[in-house]
Amino acid sequence: MTDSPALRPEDEVAELCRDLIRIDTSNFGDGSGPGERAAAEYVMEKLTEVGFDPEYIESAPGRANVVLRIAGEDPSRPALVLHGHTDVVPAAADDWSVDPFAAEVKDGMIWGRGAVDMKDMDAMILAVVRDMGRTGWRPPRDLIVAFFADEEAGGKLGARYLVDNRPDLFEGASEAISEVGGFSVEIDGRRAYLLQTAEKGMAWLKLVADGTAGHGSQVNPDNAVTRLAGAVHRIGEHSWPMHLTKTVQQLLDGVAELTGTSYSAEDPESIGRLVDALGPAKKFVGATLRTGANPSQLDAGYKANVIPGRATATVDVRYPPGQEDATMATLAELAGEGVSIEDIHRDIALEVPFSGNLVDSMVAAIDAEDPGSVVLPYMLSGGTDNKSLSRLGVTGYGFAPLRLPPELDFAGMFHGVDERVPVEALHFGVRVLERLLRTS
Repeated sequence: MTDSPALRPEDEVAELCRDLIRIDTSNFGDGSGPGERAAAEYVMEKLTEVGFDPEYIESAPGRANVVLRIAGEDPSRPALVLHGHTDVVPAAADDWSVDPFAAEVKDGMIWGRGAVDMKDMDAMILAVVRDMGRTGWRPPRDLIVAFFADEEAGGKLGARYLVDNRPDLFEGASEAISEVGGFSVEIDGRRAYLLQTAEKGMAWLKLVADGTAGHGSQVNPDNAVTRLAGAVHRIGEHSWPMHLTKTVQQLLDGVAELTGTSYSAEDPESIGRLVDALGPAKKFVGATLRTGANPSQLDAGYKANVIPGRATATVDVRYPPGQEDATMATLAELAGEGVSIEDIHRDIALEVPFSGNLVDSMVAAIDAEDPGSVVLPYMLSGGTDNKSLSRLGVTGYGFAPLRLPPELDFAGMFHGVDERVPVEALHFGVRVLERLLRTS
């Protein structure tokens, strides 16, 4: 392909997104998937095509990462990390109305696994960086562009691997931008963009109940399955207390101002009304008001008439910043005697300021493309690779800008069926991202 000098990021972002979606990078979390090599090779091709020399790094066979450092106009300033991940969660094709890896364009949207999580942002990053290569413009400070593997399984073979084994790649970096923020919602007829300044901590845990194995026909008061079932029920049904962090309070304050209503931290109903005003985004925001613990897997036994000596379950726990110790203590109490708790994967919660030059630049970039809109901070109920980068002292934000139709259930697209992103939202996002990178 020969690039035209007149080609702009807007002109190719949709096709870049479709190309990436067509590359199946399903991450099953057990090493059985295709890996990210094909996607990483595509990224390498697109970057080298415009004159860059990115580095390709495998943490394990087929588990591929790509990192590129672009010199900025002022090398004395701390560098900015712009990162995405190329893996996606699996998709059960029978549940979809389209082929999840065909990247079909329908109703003005690109459909496919990864359309919002997060090959849309990957495409926006590629489009803007390729424009730098074609035209020669440079960001104000060094820009470290990274495409990570394995985010959907906690980043052990992606961001965490590079932070632990190649910290030199991020030397001098102070801030980072990635998913999941910058998308629009409609609040009382006014468009607002949610900038992610916090994310819950995560603990993927295994519950282990031991008992006495025996014949299913006999009385067995030491049944591991019964013991485990009680623990799973208590944890799954537990009512966690509300805990409003600074980020959540700032968001609620902003929504209250836009709607002309008030709320009290002691009145859950008033808070619920503000969360409801966020429309489809309430799925994200509602889950950030308190700790959540969802049992997700059960495993016990091998035959109907054999009582097993061990039963296990997994629980996905997400807790607000500052609540890890209290959460783990409560879980131990709920699990009860005879049930131990083991870590599968655990990572920290994050909360960073909704202030500073980078935040000001993000707000200004949104305002330039959508005058009259507002930008509010919010906490993500999930996690991102910013957790790993924080180990190097890098302050991370979620900012993948998209102007969305108010009726689109954007939160439901993440890991959902018929995931899709509007083409026009990509065009908007790449304009905002370019403005941001030219000014921050």
